[in-house]
Amino acid sequence: MALKSFNPYTCSRRFITVLDRSEITKQTPEKSLLEPKKRSGGRNSHGELTIWHRGGGHKKQYRTVDFRREKKGIPARVAAIEYDPNRSARLALLHYADGEKRYILHPVGLEVGMTVQTGEGADILPGNALPLRFIPPGTQVHNLELSPGKGAQVVRAAGGAAQLLSKEGDLALVKLPSGEVRRFGVDCMATIGQIGNLDHENVTYGKAGRTRWHGKRPTVRGVAMNPVDHPHGGGEGRVKGNHPQTPWGFPTLGAKTRHNRRTDSRIAERRKP
Repeated sequence: MALKSFNPYTCSRRFITVLDRSEITKQTPEKSLLEPKKRSGGRNSHGELTIWHRGGGHKKQYRTVDFRREKKGIPARVAAIEYDPNRSARLALLHYADGEKRYILHPVGLEVGMTVQTGEGADILPGNALPLRFIPPGTQVHNLELSPGKGAQVVRAAGGAAQLLSKEGDLALVKLPSGEVRRFGVDCMATIGQIGNLDHENVTYGKAGRTRWHGKRPTVRGVAMNPVDHPHGGGEGRVKGNHPQTPWGFPTLGAKTRHNRRTDSRIAERRKP
């Protein structure tokens, strides 16, 4: 996969880049795996705007992705690789031997026609899912569960990969993409390999309209406002004297917001600043 650029026949075309979609083999999604997706526009149940800068964007349908990987012992053939508008990763459409169809996140190296398996006896190959107990240390994994049977919640974005460092007793040490080393139960499921679409982070939108296609509305800087509208506002000339704050005076931009003592013991090493 690579990035495509264009001749600068307009101002925005000079900088815009798009992903080469040559790896996508099927243009229309599997209808049986689609769900409607309602857009809130950043409003809550009372119609009040609670999340700013959301709205508009192209209409989407949600693709039901199998994050549990619970069909153990049943081989599946990769039928297609598809685009998903709801996430940065691509999807792989699996046709199981019993006739069921499911989506999984597409890892690097998984091609159409290959076979994917789930469970203890699966080989250490991209796309196969096993409990951490049966994965050798040093292996790259993604799609990790935080609790056995709950479904994958960690390492699901394009290009993401965690590394299994070691196992001791009922716990395994895994280094996450952020640099954090975290303890996982050895019965938690993980998928082998690195998630594909590696160039996603290198895409340049090139124009404001492309961000609107994604449902992102314009953001006004606080320093450009008046003092009545934002703590950063006002002043003769440009002023950088305030600590970074939200419009309501709460710390932001680097202020720690994590308060979860219940899972603090699972963190073996904090991520590097």
